[in-house]
Amino acid sequence: MSFAAFLDALALPADAKVEQRVPKKLLVEQGAPTAADKRQIQDGIDELQWVAALKPTNIGVPMFRDADREYLEIAVLTAVFRQNAKAARLIELIHRAIPYPVLLVSSFLDADKRCVNVSAAHKRFAQNEAGKFVIDEILTTSPIAQDVVTTATAQAFLGSLALSRLPTRDLFAFYQGWMDGIVGLAASSITGRFSLPESPEQTRQMRESIARNSRIIDELSALRTQAVKEKQMNRLVELNMNIKRLESELAANQSALNGIHL
Repeated sequence: MSFAAFLDALALPADAKVEQRVPKKLLVEQGAPTAADKRQIQDGIDELQWVAALKPTNIGVPMFRDADREYLEIAVLTAVFRQNAKAARLIELIHRAIPYPVLLVSSFLDADKRCVNVSAAHKRFAQNEAGKFVIDEILTTSPIAQDVVTTATAQAFLGSLALSRLPTRDLFAFYQGWMDGIVGLAASSITGRFSLPESPEQTRQMRESIARNSRIIDELSALRTQAVKEKQMNRLVELNMNIKRLESELAANQSALNGIHL
């Protein structure tokens, strides 16, 4: 699957484009703490491309600086992973290696189907190492296959990536706009429609509801598996009561997310 739909959606200005291959040596030196990570980089990455560098001078958005972080520019990268690559770990290593906040579009095989995902991670100064940084948390979309890129939800998500749709207060707010899009896409898998959080508090609420939804589904799956195998009637009744309770919690959580997600 090509990156065209995602890069076209960004509508990058010509003077922001870099279009340079990133050598694996850079990742090995900057972002690979273990020998296993070094092997993953060498064996798992087919190509890593630095697509664009977004700066105040080419997008008209001021830089950001406070006590915790400094955003002078934002990097847009694409990565192609080989078969059997550990995509999640490679995505983390790439974010850790690049000294700027990164919007990373990655291509990889998921269930033998070539898919793409989008990831972003805020960065802050390391407390005990001058000139070093750490990532707060990586937000990543679920795998997006070619056959779903044209759906209304996927198109709405792609539309939210456009530079013209992002906040322009400063580079931190600008970058957070992409992260909000990732949160909105995750919520849409539950609510059936895509919309962006309208405030940091709404982002927090949506993320909590998404995490709660995932936890309840996992618990339900485990209980249903137990119920199928259970032979004792008393225990089976107890399991079924717990299943009904969790089903009610799931419905209530999804209703609450719909309320946030108006």
